[in-house]
Amino acid sequence: MKKDFVIVLAPDSFKESMTAREACEAMERGIKKANKRITCIQVPMADGGESTMELLVHANGGEIYTENVVGPLGREVKASYGILEDGKTGIIDMASASGIQLVPKEERNPLITTTYGTGQLIKACLNHGINKLIVGIGGSATNDGGAGVVQALGGEFFDKDGNELGFGGGELGRLARIDITNLDSRIKDLTVEIACDVNNPLCGEQGASYVFGPQKGATIEIAQQLDKNLRKYSDVIKEEFNIDILNVPGAGAAGGLGAGLMVFLNGTLKKGIDIVIRYSSLEERVKEADMVWTGEGCIDFQTEFGKTPIGVASVAKKYNKPVVAFAGKIGNNIDSLYEKIDSIFCIMQGVTTLEDALANGKQNLERTSENIMRLLNLVM
Repeated sequence: MKKDFVIVLAPDSFKESMTAREACEAMERGIKKANKRITCIQVPMADGGESTMELLVHANGGEIYTENVVGPLGREVKASYGILEDGKTGIIDMASASGIQLVPKEERNPLITTTYGTGQLIKACLNHGINKLIVGIGGSATNDGGAGVVQALGGEFFDKDGNELGFGGGELGRLARIDITNLDSRIKDLTVEIACDVNNPLCGEQGASYVFGPQKGATIEIAQQLDKNLRKYSDVIKEEFNIDILNVPGAGAAGGLGAGLMVFLNGTLKKGIDIVIRYSSLEERVKEADMVWTGEGCIDFQTEFGKTPIGVASVAKKYNKPVVAFAGKIGNNIDSLYEKIDSIFCIMQGVTTLEDALANGKQNLERTSENIMRLLNLVM
C-alpha cells in the first residue's frame, strides 16, 4: 500500500445519534485503529436538513450568529443563522427556528405551529446586507405553507371579514386575501436557493399534510383539514398573484414552506445535497482521494432521490473512485444504489432497542469502520 492512501469521509448526520462531523470522527478513529498510515479527509455533509448551515459556514470561513425568535409554538427560542465570509451570502436552517426538535412530542400539532421564526432569521440575514440566501428546509414542525415567514417579513393574511389570520396551518382555512404591500422591500434584490431533499407537491395524497403531517402530530382528520387549508392557500395565491403552485414538485416540502418561499421570495428549489457539495468543495477533495466513505441513519430506496449518500457517490463515480456507505438501518429495494455505491454496510452489532442503537451509534460506526479497514489492509 502506498503511504499516502487517502480516504474522503463524507457522511450526513445519523439522525438523533450523531452529527455529520461526529460520524466523520468515528470513521477516522476506526480507520486509524486498523491502519495509522491512512490519510483521512473529513467533509461532513448535509442535504438541506439539520446542520446544513453550520457545515457550510465552517467550510467557507463564515460566522454564526444567534437570535431570539418566535418558535413553532409561539414561544421564544434561540436560533442561529450564518453569514459566509463574502459577507453577501446568508445561510439558514429553518429547523433552527421552526424545527420538530423544538416541540415536545405531547405538544406536536401542525394546526398551530408556525414558521414565523424562520422569517425572523431571514430578516436578520437581510440586516447584514446580503444579496443571496440559502435556506435549508428539512426537519420542520410546521404545516403553514410558509405563511409565518411572510408574516414575519411584513405580509398580511386576512379572512373574508378583514380579520388578520393568526399563526399555523389551521388558520389558512379562513384565508380570503393576502396583502404583501409591506413585505420587506429588500427581498426584491435577493436571490434565494431552497435546499431540499423531497419533491412532494403541496396537496394531495403525496402532499405536505398527508405525507409529513403525522410525524408532526397530525391525526388523519387533522391531515385532511390541513390539506384542504393548503389547497385554499394555493387557490388564493393563484387568484391574487397568478402563480399556480399546487402541483409544483417540492412545494410541499417543510409543510408547504417550499411553496411559500417560491411564491413570496422568488426562491428556486434545489437539491440540498447539490448545494452542500458545491459549497463544501467536496469535488476537489474527491479528485485527489483513493476512496470515498459516506453514510446516514437509513439507506433505502428513497436514498436514490437526492439523499446524501447518492449525491456523494455521484461525485465519486465521476472520478472513478470506489464508494463505501454506512447506515444504521438498511431498508428495502436498494439494488439500484449499487450502480454508484460499491458496498453498503449496516453498523448495527446485533439486535437491540432503538434507544440503545441511537446511544451507541458512534461506537458502532467506529467498530464497523475498523473492521472494513482491516479487510482492506489484506488487499492493499
